[in-house]
Amino acid sequence: MNDKIVFCRGGGCTAKLGAGALGRVLEKLSRGPMDPNLLVGYDSRDDAAVYQISEDTAIVQTLDFFPPMVDDPYVFGQIAATNALSDVYAMGGEVKTALNIVCFPETMDLNILGEIMRGGSEKVLEAGGILAGGHSIADSDVKYGLSVTGIVEPSRVLANNQGRPGDVLILTKKLGVGIICTANRVGEASRKAMDQAVVSMTQLNKYAAEILRKYEVHACTDVTGFGFLGHLHEMMDERLSCRINGSAVPVFEEALQYADEFLLTAAAQKNRNHVGSCVVFDHISFAMEEVLFDPQTSGGLLAAVRKEDASAIVAEMNRAGLPAAAVGEILEKRDVGILVQG
Repeated sequence: MNDKIVFCRGGGCTAKLGAGALGRVLEKLSRGPMDPNLLVGYDSRDDAAVYQISEDTAIVQTLDFFPPMVDDPYVFGQIAATNALSDVYAMGGEVKTALNIVCFPETMDLNILGEIMRGGSEKVLEAGGILAGGHSIADSDVKYGLSVTGIVEPSRVLANNQGRPGDVLILTKKLGVGIICTANRVGEASRKAMDQAVVSMTQLNKYAAEILRKYEVHACTDVTGFGFLGHLHEMMDERLSCRINGSAVPVFEEALQYADEFLLTAAAQKNRNHVGSCVVFDHISFAMEEVLFDPQTSGGLLAAVRKEDASAIVAEMNRAGLPAAAVGEILEKRDVGILVQG
């Protein structure tokens, strides 16, 4: 069996269902009786569920898994785990336990599975959590991820849609990993670009979250399969607008090059179809547009913070080695939901 073909069929967050199709399914589900202890559910299109269990403690529940986007099983395990753990940080929580989710062909070498799970377990340990078990099934293709439980103080939950006019938007990782992985699958990405993408995808959002906890944060999400603009659209929640400074957005330079060469993903086009009508581009190149729609695997946090704190937050993150930047501001509701200016 050619393991490279199995591992590079189109993985990571590019494999996720489009936001539009998913939303049509979710809106038909029965909600059941309201539970006041459910602080965050899927009604808000947030990153994880949050359920209050005592006066000062709520649990954060999430899961995420996908097919591989890199050839190395160990690195794939690291990326998949980092991506799954990210939702807890996006909600303001701390990781406590994780369970493996594994789909694996019975005909494939089990040493490959061992390397995937080794990569995942190391990231759980780095997050300060405990890998407590998991579940596996035989499948035609490899898929891996985690179910993660964290905790958060109910008063410190970071929903994705509670930003305020005047807030500054801070992005903590560079964009473009989806495009770079696509270029790599067809042999067009440089080793340097792919190495940079892997470093980004395996970097826990734990460190950015620890810095954010020192400040007043009004809203937060992580940028994954719906792309920067898709997740930003969810943050605006149809009640706010925002202005993005395209030149301030941190981007992998080679991702722009590959976008100009039309090394694009179908998932990015789904994202464009879903939220493109809510976005106005002003002097933004085609390549940059594609990067902003590009699905990110294990992307950074996107946080809405007080204007007075933004510079200090970015400076502290930069000192910690994070490529964070202030990329825009939230506005009162306008005719244009998202304005991206060059």
